[in-house]
Amino acid sequence: MANLSQISPSFAADAPPRYQRARLFRIYNHYRVVVSFLLLMMLFVTPMEFDSRLRAEGYYHAGIIIYLAINLFIGLVLLAGLQPRNRHIIVSVLMDILVLHGLLLTSTGMTSGLANLVIVTIAAGNILTPSRIGTLYAALGAICSLGIAVWSVFYEFSSVDEIVRAGSLGIVYFATAFILQYISRRMLRSEALASSRARSIAELEQINRQIIQRMRTGILVMDRYGAVRLANAAAEELLFGSSPDKDMFSRGRTLPAPLRDGLEAWLKNPKGRTEPFQAMPTSPMVQANFAHLNQERGDQILVFIDDLSKVTQQAQQMKLASLGRLTAGIAHEIRNPLGAISHASQLMRESEHLDAGDRKMLDIIQRHSRRVNGIIENVLDLSRRREANSDLVQIDQWLPTFRDDYLQTLGSGSGTPPIINMEIEDRLPPARFDVSQIEQVLVNLCDNGLRYSLENTGRPEIELHAGATADGERTYLDVHDSGVGIAMANRTSIFEPFFTTDKGGTGLGLYLARELCESNQAHLSLVDTDRAGCCFRITFAHHGRMI
Repeated sequence: MANLSQISPSFAADAPPRYQRARLFRIYNHYRVVVSFLLLMMLFVTPMEFDSRLRAEGYYHAGIIIYLAINLFIGLVLLAGLQPRNRHIIVSVLMDILVLHGLLLTSTGMTSGLANLVIVTIAAGNILTPSRIGTLYAALGAICSLGIAVWSVFYEFSSVDEIVRAGSLGIVYFATAFILQYISRRMLRSEALASSRARSIAELEQINRQIIQRMRTGILVMDRYGAVRLANAAAEELLFGSSPDKDMFSRGRTLPAPLRDGLEAWLKNPKGRTEPFQAMPTSPMVQANFAHLNQERGDQILVFIDDLSKVTQQAQQMKLASLGRLTAGIAHEIRNPLGAISHASQLMRESEHLDAGDRKMLDIIQRHSRRVNGIIENVLDLSRRREANSDLVQIDQWLPTFRDDYLQTLGSGSGTPPIINMEIEDRLPPARFDVSQIEQVLVNLCDNGLRYSLENTGRPEIELHAGATADGERTYLDVHDSGVGIAMANRTSIFEPFFTTDKGGTGLGLYLARELCESNQAHLSLVDTDRAGCCFRITFAHHGRMI
C-alpha cells in the first residue's frame, strides 16, 4: 500500500476530502430544501394571476411537491449519518437539473426566473465534484434549455428570442463550469499543500518534542518569578525526582531553593555563573544556566540543567590517574618499612621476657600497621579501578542472588548468624550498572550495617529494600541497619575521603562506594527515615538515558 506522503499533490487535489465533501453536500441540500419551500410558498401568493401563466398547472404543482419531498428525504438520510459518495452527489445534481428544467417546461418556459436556479445547481455540482463530470452538468443543462426553447417555439408559438436566451444560458452554464472547476482545483491544491505542510510541521514538532524529552540536559521554561511553564523529562528527574506522565508540561511546580536562589542572583547579575547544587539528597549535582527566551519582552526565561555526573566522572578519572601514578611510586616505599615493622613486632611477641605493658604496645603496633596497609590497599583499589561495564539488570531477580552469595561468604561462624531481610516492590524498572562494582558497594554497606547493628542491638541484622522512584522510571535500593545512626554534624562529611568515626576504620569505604556509584551514573546518599539506624540509598540512573 502506498504511503500517503508519496501521493502527488495533483492527484490529491482532484476531489475534496471526504469529510469536506460531505459537509458541502449537506449545505447544498439545505439550500435545496429552502428553495423547495420558497417555490411551494409562491403557489399561495396571488394564485389567480400566477396560475394563469402556467402551461401545466397540475404537473407544476406536483413537481414542486415531489422536489420538496425528495430533498427532505435526502436531508433526513444525511442526518441519520449517511456519508455521501461521488455517485450520490452526481445523481443528486443531475436530478436537480432535470427537475428544474421540468418545472421550466411546465411553467412559463425559459423566460421564468427558475432558469437562474439551474446556474446555481451547475455551480454547486462543479464545486462538489471538480472534474470532467462538471462539464456533463453544463452540457445537460444547455441541451435541456435549448430543447425547452425549441419546443416552446414550435408548439407554443413563442418568440424566437427564447432560443437566443437558451443559448446564452448554455454559454453561462459552460462558463460557470470551467471557471469553478479551475477555482476549485486551485483551492484544493492549495489546501492539499497546506495540509501537507501542516503534517510536516506536526511531524517536526513531534520529533523535536521527542528529542527534547530524551535529552540528558534538563530544559525549563519559566517566568521571572520562578513559575514553571515547561519542563522536559530530564529536568523533572534532576530537579523533582519524577516526570509528569511523560508530558512536557509541568505547571505549578515549586522550584528547589538552590535553583530559586540562583535565579534571583542571575536576574541581578546576568553575566554571573551560578554555583552547582543538589536539588534533593538523592539527586545528582547539577549546574543551572539561564537565558532570556524572548529578548524583546524578556518575560520568559530558559534554563538549562546540566547533570555534572559526567563531568565529575571525567574529573574522577583524571584524579585517579594522578593518584595511580602517586601510589605506584610510594606504595613500594611505604610497604617495605611497614612490612619490616610488622615482622619485627611479630618476632618480639615471641620473646619470653615481655611483660603485659610491652605486649600491649606490640598489639598497638600491629593493629596500626594493618590499618596503614588497609589504607594503601584502598588507595590502590581506587587507582586501579576500571571503567564501568554496564549491563541491563532486573533488580528483583539479581538482588536475591546477591543476598544468598553474600551470606555464604560470611560463613556460619561461632557468633550470632547475620540476618538480611529483603523487600522487593512489584514491577520494578530495569537498572543499568556494572554488577561487580555495585556488588562491591553493597558488600561495603552490608558489612558496615551488620557491624553497627551488632554493636547497638546485639543482633547483626539489616534490611534490603528495592523500590521505584515517584515517576516509576528508575529503581532505588536501600540498605537499612539498626545501629545508633550518624550524628547530624557528621552527615555532610561521611562521604569525604579519610573521614571516619571508627578508630579502626580507614575512612575510605563510603568514599569508594560513592565513587563506584558515580562511575555507574548512580547516586549514593544517606536518607532520613522514621526508623532508627542509618539508611543508605542507591538511586540508579534511567535505564534508557545512560550517557
